[in-house]
Amino acid sequence: MTQSVNQPNLLYIHSDQHAAAVAGCYGDQLVHTPNLDQLAAEGIVLDNVYCPSPICTPSRMSMFSGRFPYENQVWTNYHTLDSGIPTLAHAMGAAGYQPILFGRMHSIGPDQLRGYTERYVGDHCSNYTESSDIDHGELQGTQGPKRISLIKSGAGQNAYQVHDEDVVEETVAYINKLGQERRELSQARKPLTPFCLTVGLMLPHQPFVARKEDYQLYQGQIKLPKIRQPFSDQLHPFIYSWRKETGIVSVTEAEILRARTAYWALVTRMDKLIGQILDVLRKNNLDQNTLIIYMSDHGEQVGEHDLWWKQTFYEHSVKVPAILCWPGQLPKGKRFNQVISSLDLNATLLDALSAPPLPNSRGRSLLPLIQSGQTANWQNVAFSEFCTHDNHQHRMIRQDEWKLNYYHGQPVQLFNLVNDPDELNDLADQTQYADIQRQLIDRILDGWEPNQIAEIIKRKRADYNIISNWAKKTKPTDHYRWQLRPEMDYLD
Repeated sequence: MTQSVNQPNLLYIHSDQHAAAVAGCYGDQLVHTPNLDQLAAEGIVLDNVYCPSPICTPSRMSMFSGRFPYENQVWTNYHTLDSGIPTLAHAMGAAGYQPILFGRMHSIGPDQLRGYTERYVGDHCSNYTESSDIDHGELQGTQGPKRISLIKSGAGQNAYQVHDEDVVEETVAYINKLGQERRELSQARKPLTPFCLTVGLMLPHQPFVARKEDYQLYQGQIKLPKIRQPFSDQLHPFIYSWRKETGIVSVTEAEILRARTAYWALVTRMDKLIGQILDVLRKNNLDQNTLIIYMSDHGEQVGEHDLWWKQTFYEHSVKVPAILCWPGQLPKGKRFNQVISSLDLNATLLDALSAPPLPNSRGRSLLPLIQSGQTANWQNVAFSEFCTHDNHQHRMIRQDEWKLNYYHGQPVQLFNLVNDPDELNDLADQTQYADIQRQLIDRILDGWEPNQIAEIIKRKRADYNIISNWAKKTKPTDHYRWQLRPEMDYLD
């Protein structure tokens, strides 16, 4: 496909574990996010975007491919996306773009490009296995869903911030070079081909540790979580077991406040880094006819429901921020509260770039909805799933005002998010909601087979064990890896 010089440029910024609620443009009155807020004022904000999985790799691979995790067979951070499945980068390349990636992708396996033609600054983990070989020094263990991430929280340094600073430095240098090249082409009256940049950030993912200058902005300002659910037998069985397994049966107030203070600080640092990218884009006059998209792979509980990290279907975990800005093409300062999937952002991006749609994508382009403002034909539905090797097969549906969480072998949860936005009143099995509950379960189980998924994950685990041992013994070269060093992680 020949590329048209009239096609827009793309700057797609993708963060890690940013709860939509913790941003000024989403209503947080305390957090400092001036760059995201300005982007929102110049574009549109999507208020109800749901990730396809509340965990990193499955969510990212679904966003790349436009397919649900069960269709990709990528449910955990050690699953590898089949390289025969095309991604949005392949589609952008097919449209004539040269898609370039800076930083985070979190794709396991030898294919570390996934359709990108160039990549600068890789992930911090091995190209071939999950992150078990990484030494976080003083903060070892705090990057995962364990109580230690709350105990060892506060002021210091999170290596993921160092990673993102390197990513932004490379991005800024590239944009400056691009600007110079385009000025020279303009002077020579030569055509300018559109650019296509993806920037993957690690922040504000835990460790809940932020540099002192950012931490002090919020020290003494952060309040305790709004939604409290003390540990008891009244909790849903999965939530009950998850809190026991991760050591958060009871968390001290000091830990809660330290971790939340650091998280708000990490969001602010991420915003500052994004600001550097947006500033250099404007200084080089590259912001015109450029579609800018910001979103995250999943959210963060930050102590709401007395939970942390992600891995659940509560709103703080499964809802993500999404901002789109495209001068002259999209309205300014608009908000849309339709229920949207991250997969719909995939389809929207490709539609805006006049790229071929991915053949088996579940995504729906938002452009007709946004440009016309007509909402009647939009189906308010999104799915998310969380399946693990230790026999959890969970799937969520958000449809209109309803959310149903299906836990195979355990009770479902049913919430009406209009009447109960904090998800405190489980309506499951109440007679008056039997019809809607049955309808939503039928939609969840349509094509999604939990017993079959459990068997596939078991087989994939055995395959992964061989590959993991192979990588440990043969030590293959990582072609795209950022070297995280243990001294990068510390507490003051």
